[in-house]
Amino acid sequence: MDDDLQRKLRPLRDRIDAIDAQILDLLSQRARAAQEVGEAKHAAHADGPVLRPEREAEVIRRLQQLNPGPFPAAGVASVWTEIISACRGLERGMTVAYLGPQGSFSEQAALEHFGHAVQKLPCVSFDEVFRAVEAGQADVGMVPVENSTEGAVNRSLDLLLNTPLRILGERSLVIRHCLMSQSGSMDGIKAISAHPQALAQCQGWLTRNYPDLERVAAASNSEAARVAASDPTIAAIAGEVAAPAWNLQVVSAGIQDDPHNRTRFLAIGNIEPLVSGKDKTSLILAVPNRAGAVYEMLAPLAANGVSMTRFESRPARTGEWEYYFYVDVLGHRNDPNVALALDTLRAQVAYLKVLGSYPAP
Repeated sequence: MDDDLQRKLRPLRDRIDAIDAQILDLLSQRARAAQEVGEAKHAAHADGPVLRPEREAEVIRRLQQLNPGPFPAAGVASVWTEIISACRGLERGMTVAYLGPQGSFSEQAALEHFGHAVQKLPCVSFDEVFRAVEAGQADVGMVPVENSTEGAVNRSLDLLLNTPLRILGERSLVIRHCLMSQSGSMDGIKAISAHPQALAQCQGWLTRNYPDLERVAAASNSEAARVAASDPTIAAIAGEVAAPAWNLQVVSAGIQDDPHNRTRFLAIGNIEPLVSGKDKTSLILAVPNRAGAVYEMLAPLAANGVSMTRFESRPARTGEWEYYFYVDVLGHRNDPNVALALDTLRAQVAYLKVLGSYPAP
């Protein structure tokens, strides 16, 4: 780097250093204000949940609207998620349960949604995630509910039917699968292991490239990575973050058949988010097994101007060809039009469960 360029860069770098010092001072002021909020709650004996999803969503949306650029709107969301997480942690620690072990997409979704200033509780199954939150071992949980290639994650849907927990928020991740092994090559590899959903999402690529290798289902992709870390004959399919977590080397990256592959995750807990101004409500409905019942079930939504964004069916397992319908609509359950639609639905359907109203992404 020549001396002339160095002279031009030095004042710019000095300016950046000065701005960084100002940002740090303001962050400390914000952190102290967050501590004072906690102290005020405690003094008023109003110690409620440290997580307020609607408030956090409002903060980030307001800043994105105020943002003059060139700092990107997505960067505002990422940076302030971590600022809010760190300040939340000063008030009280929060534990997040998710499908583990370390390096899973569920862990990535949890940290992107709640920030890194949390205590992590990796679980061996979706059932255990729900149980940990229900039992108070974790404040919140994060579970996948839908994949753009393979559709619904049925176990999560079944658990939502019976849990007392509510949906607090959602997070969508781009799913980029990587093939990894101890050596970074496939020499000596006898089997490829991954979660069944990942194997299905990569089946075309696997058939073209390794048609003769056994495919072994694992409880999670990160569990497959853990096994591969101790067995040189096993290769794993997992996200890129799993490779350094388990000291593996990536053989091939981006092996999913659909380049736009995404998974939607739901945050669950015991909190009832208030209206944030841009919300979604998730429902489970069931209707009598008769002609026109499903049409009649959806009519109150249309009549009240409530937009439906998702409609999924699951067998009720009664042996009578009956189904539960999982429905997402725009709006909060306390919005007048949504509340009226729900009141009408309660009067005419066989079953209605509101899974939660929460800030829409």
